Amino acid sequence: MFSHIVVFWTDHANPKAADELLTGANELLKNIPGVVQFHIGKMKPSHRPVVEQSYQVALNLIFPNQKAQDDYQVHPRHVEFVEKYVRRLVKKVVVYDFE
Repeated sequence: MFSHIVVFWTDHANPKAADELLTGANELLKNIPGVVQFHIGKMKPSHRPVVEQSYQVALNLIFPNQKAQDDYQVHPRHVEFVEKYVRRLVKKVVVYDFE
């Protein structure tokens, strides 16, 4: 199993950026071959100080192995998502990959 977590800080100048990013991910990424689990959502505020709360959207993908994740990275729909949504709507991205 290979987990790919992507955390997005959207452009505050665009109040609809988070919603547009969610729509784009659901449209383009959800059904890419190799994705075993797909979950994207907005940051949920917490009373716990240990919880990171400065981001707006997070994406959690699970693949059967790193090869499937590597294939996902170059898949045309992933490339389209980055070009059409991420470059326009996101100011900062942090990625966590682990087995």
